[in-house]
Amino acid sequence: MSRSFDVYGLGHALVDVQYTIAPERLGQLGIRKGVMTLIDEAQQAQLLQALDGSARMAQASGGSAANTMIGVASFGGKAYYTCLIGRDEWGDFYHRDLEKAGVQSNPEGRAAGPTGKCVVLITPDADRTLNTFLGVSSQLAPEHVEAAILGDSAHLYLEGYLVSSDNGFAACLHAQQLGRQAGTRISLTLSDPAMVEFFRARFEQLVAGGVDLLFCNEAEARTFTGASDARAAAAHLATQVGAGCITCGAAGALIFEKGHTALVPGFSAQAVDTTGAGDLFAGGVLFGLAKGHTLAQAARLGNYAAAQVVAQYGPRLAHPLHGEADQILAAP
Repeated sequence: MSRSFDVYGLGHALVDVQYTIAPERLGQLGIRKGVMTLIDEAQQAQLLQALDGSARMAQASGGSAANTMIGVASFGGKAYYTCLIGRDEWGDFYHRDLEKAGVQSNPEGRAAGPTGKCVVLITPDADRTLNTFLGVSSQLAPEHVEAAILGDSAHLYLEGYLVSSDNGFAACLHAQQLGRQAGTRISLTLSDPAMVEFFRARFEQLVAGGVDLLFCNEAEARTFTGASDARAAAAHLATQVGAGCITCGAAGALIFEKGHTALVPGFSAQAVDTTGAGDLFAGGVLFGLAKGHTLAQAARLGNYAAAQVVAQYGPRLAHPLHGEADQILAAP
């Protein structure tokens, strides 16, 4: 059945503000390296003040699922993103920047209060550490889910970070139910090892409600399953979800579906910033599946997008990949 959108995304709306920083500086600031930490507005203001003088790289509309929708659009797919932004200048910036990237969104998705921001700290090992003030994005709730558009989409993509709030978790459950009723394929990302650690029960409830495609990295997969390695985690997850992709850094992605597991090799890249790697991988996979490719072929597209984005600063591809899917799939 033909649908207007390839992917309907649901997630936080955050303006990403990026800085490069020495690893020892993270320790001095009391920040846990390589994960996402939720902070309040005052803490974020204090952090930004402490970073005054550090190398600021860029700012862009973001949030994990937003980056994935931008990845879908970069390949030439049709993506829609439901989020919540403030009635402030950052909100104006966010909406303009998202649509400039080719992603449609809900223009009425605004609320009184500040737009969320994520301070992204990038260390020389290309690792990224996220410090997130959700702002009004924390108010995203079931009533913001756009049932008609979701039902007119081939895939639903749920951002795992949403489970950190009661409203966001309820929105995920509602969207999942609507997607099931509409025959929309449900995909979920575990988002971050710390999220899995603290909100395991909520992820388990979403998985029990029916997930066609699960996205996670090795650390998230091991944390969720208790397995010692990615292949053991894949075997465990295969009993719970329809299919899945476990990203394994430069090695590529371990995929599983219908009793089969395979490693799809990655593309070589000189990594400078891993921000958005998993998000862009998911974008490539969702685009590929929406266009009728196999999961292995879709994962190859995802690997390529991830390799491109880690070779630059920021979660956006410097050059769109419109029309390049066949060439990527045919490359040796």
